[in-house]
Amino acid sequence: MGMLDGKTALVTGAGRGIGRGIAIALASAGAKVVVNDLGVSLSGEGKENTPAQTVVDEIVKYGGTAKANYGSVADFGQAAQMVQQVIDAWGRIDIVVHVAGILRDRMIFNMTEDEWDAVINVHLKGMFNVVRAASVSMREQRGGRIISMSSVSALGAPGQPNYAAAKAGIIGLTWSTANAMAKYGVTVNAIMPSGATRMIDSTPRGRAVFEQTGKWPSEQAVGTDRDPDNVAPIVVYLSSDAAANVNGQVFHARGFGYTLLAQPHAVRHIKHVRRWDPEELTKLFPETLGSNLKQPPSIEFGQKIDERPADEWRDLGGGRRFWKSRYEEP
Repeated sequence: MGMLDGKTALVTGAGRGIGRGIAIALASAGAKVVVNDLGVSLSGEGKENTPAQTVVDEIVKYGGTAKANYGSVADFGQAAQMVQQVIDAWGRIDIVVHVAGILRDRMIFNMTEDEWDAVINVHLKGMFNVVRAASVSMREQRGGRIISMSSVSALGAPGQPNYAAAKAGIIGLTWSTANAMAKYGVTVNAIMPSGATRMIDSTPRGRAVFEQTGKWPSEQAVGTDRDPDNVAPIVVYLSSDAAANVNGQVFHARGFGYTLLAQPHAVRHIKHVRRWDPEELTKLFPETLGSNLKQPPSIEFGQKIDERPADEWRDLGGGRRFWKSRYEEP
């Protein structure tokens, strides 16, 4: 018996990289999967059916059940059609995993409106389009799992204002939908995945690796802690009945580990008995709200966890360890 026997799923952006690994893992766990991929370049240009169909063929080869979909999540109607394809094929939709994404990197002062819109439309509007369609059925059937890919870039990647905004927006939409759908037995969570995909290949760092080694980071990652397939196990878990009480959470998948991120919480507050005078606030702000302020976190924050002292880790046996922040809210 697989963890997801009898479940049905839609995975967007599943023709390559992280999405591919997730689609195959869901199918291996017993789910019937619609593999969606528009087959575009990293910048969202061109179109080919090969990526989605190749993943379907691989799933079927090993005894799974899958169908291909070549629609665009950025199109409201096409997103609804891919959800309907799952329902038409297998009677219901239990799982939606939104992975589809493109890049149009540029500094804020150089970015064009088209570059902004293209990225927002695929990542953030794409999530809305798919979730909007699936939520209707999930509400009626009183159950479902929705998982979307955010990114550590949401924490302030300077050369990706469109991507960062879209990925931060995915967190907001995750929380909103989690609160709205909880009473219907639907859970909604987000993952910030890390892995050497073709997105990493396209960066200056990726090109530098290729120039030094003759191989792209994605080619070197297979079977290592940089393999994008490492994201899939937590997606399988969150898609299962065992995760019924996990809702509105954001996880970081990095290497062979998973990190739960804190929910936003207040850390400082300044109050008056009346409306503040700007000059009063100017005087007191530096020593209260403005004391020792930090820049937005580095996108490498996951690495800092790995560097925590040994005595902060609990041994779980079999090479497994657990770390918990001493500052976690009670």
